[in-house]
Amino acid sequence: MPAPCIETGRLLLRVPQDSDFEGYAELFGDEESVRYIGGVLDRGAAWRRFLQMPGAWSIQGFGMFSIVEKSSGAWIGQAGPWFPRGHNGTEVGWILLRSAWGRGYATEAARAAIDWTFKHLDWHEVIHNIMPGNAASIALAERLGSRPRGPGQLAPPFHNVDIGVWGQTRAEWIARGKHPETSA
Repeated sequence: MPAPCIETGRLLLRVPQDSDFEGYAELFGDEESVRYIGGVLDRGAAWRRFLQMPGAWSIQGFGMFSIVEKSSGAWIGQAGPWFPRGHNGTEVGWILLRSAWGRGYATEAARAAIDWTFKHLDWHEVIHNIMPGNAASIALAERLGSRPRGPGQLAPPFHNVDIGVWGQTRAEWIARGKHPETSA
């Protein structure tokens, strides 16, 4: 089966490639961008973390997509399904370079990723693990139709991190209707 590529009005979501690493290293070098997902990483640690998503795609058949801005061809972030062993639920997450904030890209990418997830994976719900204080991600979860489900706990080594869980079922997502800006 060929690697999936999702096209929205302004974005391409595709499986991560080696050429995405420079943008990824920039992202994980920016304290403000990564303060809610573990903090800054040096290039070596960023490379090891970068390899998680291609590995997830290889082993599980899914993972977060690289988000590419169509107009520039630039890598601007990641969004998509994430379910490592021991995880607290079937998650769809997102993270973008600070230069991509405030342009609606996170909403566009997350909608496309949720559409793809419910179409291609046998998941009955999606959740979003969000640290308290991350107002932008909470607002995005609400725009997506997710609702707070209370506090949650991640698997070790992140089990001591305070998170709130937001989520919705497949039926709730479908009831809201198709999102016409996406095509897979």
